Amino acid sequence: MLPYATAPEAEAALGRAMTRAEAAWLRYSASMPDHLLYCHNVAILLLLYTLAPLPLALLELRARAAPDGVAAAVMRPSTYKLQPRAHLPPAAFVRCYLDTGRVLLLTVGALSLVSYPAVKMVGIRTGLPLPSAGEVAAQMLVYLLVEDYLGYWIHRLLHTRWGYDNIHRVHHEFTAPFGYAAPYAHWAEVLILGVPAFTGPAIVPCHMTTLWLWFLLRHLEAIDIHSGFNFPFNPTKLIPFYGGADHHDYHHRVGGQSQSNFSSVFTFCDHLYGTDKGYRYHKASLEKMIIN
Repeated sequence: MLPYATAPEAEAALGRAMTRAEAAWLRYSASMPDHLLYCHNVAILLLLYTLAPLPLALLELRARAAPDGVAAAVMRPSTYKLQPRAHLPPAAFVRCYLDTGRVLLLTVGALSLVSYPAVKMVGIRTGLPLPSAGEVAAQMLVYLLVEDYLGYWIHRLLHTRWGYDNIHRVHHEFTAPFGYAAPYAHWAEVLILGVPAFTGPAIVPCHMTTLWLWFLLRHLEAIDIHSGFNFPFNPTKLIPFYGGADHHDYHHRVGGQSQSNFSSVFTFCDHLYGTDKGYRYHKASLEKMIIN
């Protein structure tokens, strides 16, 4: 809850006029307790999980329904599908969505109710001023790098025999991933992966709105790499060292025996620690097949 309830009070504290964004934030959050602002993460996550993968799911079903030789007005979905022979029925999408939604609500929802003291302790703030675009961009970069490095090692641990058999095998039920399968996992894995996601904000504290943006961005990235499509016009291809759907799809295709492509965002950990050899061999083999 902000220490001022009116615009004049806020501007007096800031020593300047508020921006439009700050004025909107004041109107929305002035009388709202901080722990309720933090719990917005749950609603944002569930809303994003419901809507963001929907176009990909429709594209997947369209690719499944289109007979050979039938071209779409703009493109054939199967042209960009990484595993064009793998098709799931609509019931599989519904089951995945309902199971994942239940797990997210029970785990992330419950965690949000009890973890607010830790959020307050590390210095996540709700007041004014709002962070600048440059500050937010710098924090996002730090969070991505921290989460990617820690997530890489946690992912490798989840591929040990005990970790895979007892926890991670749930996520690998779909060997041909799709958007809704991004957070499909054992409840314990959802909680475990929350550690690297929160470590960045704990090291470099941010504004509550930045925390919302970080969890939104991280979830969108997870949906992207699980999309099952390799679109040539995807803007993420402009990001240096970004793995993308092709990189992660190989990891799912190999399945439980996979010892390759553990990175979730960038590729440098896999390259640095030699866990991309199988993937590079696979890509080289495909290139030889195309040439021949």
